[in-house]
Amino acid sequence: MRRVYLAGFDVFLPDAVAQGERLKALAAAHGFEGLYPLDNVPPPGLAGAPLAQWIYRANVAMIRRADLVMANLNPFRGAEPDSGTAFEVGYAIACGKPVWGYTAQAGSLLEQTAVGVAADDATRAVDAQGFMVEDFGMNLNLMLACSAHIVVGNAADCLARMAQG
Repeated sequence: MRRVYLAGFDVFLPDAVAQGERLKALAAAHGFEGLYPLDNVPPPGLAGAPLAQWIYRANVAMIRRADLVMANLNPFRGAEPDSGTAFEVGYAIACGKPVWGYTAQAGSLLEQTAVGVAADDATRAVDAQGFMVEDFGMNLNLMLACSAHIVVGNAADCLARMAQG
């Protein structure tokens, strides 16, 4: 059975452990063994920076053990995916692991975030902060969209596509 690391901001949900169990059950239903970051249990007494370092090391070790990665790339705390999840995607790619991502955002970044045009160049779309919005017709930043298989939908949709190959 192939092992899939289940990356995403789901670990911040109020019911994060239960969400991990749901994701692992979905993975199993599609023929995968799910590896969820909260399966890692830190030693007692760790806090602050030592705990953060332990979590980092445990998660990258889990990614190395996985055969592939599935990442929740829905917007988190803004218009972009969770930065920790984006790191995990990049790390997995660097390790040669296939990465699949899912998002409910079907529209391009331009459709999702552009609110106007640049004052000095009416051909450049900008976001609410005045930053240029890339226009490649992709629903995620090109570094994610070009490195991973992106599925518009939810975790179940993504796992179904992963199972197909």
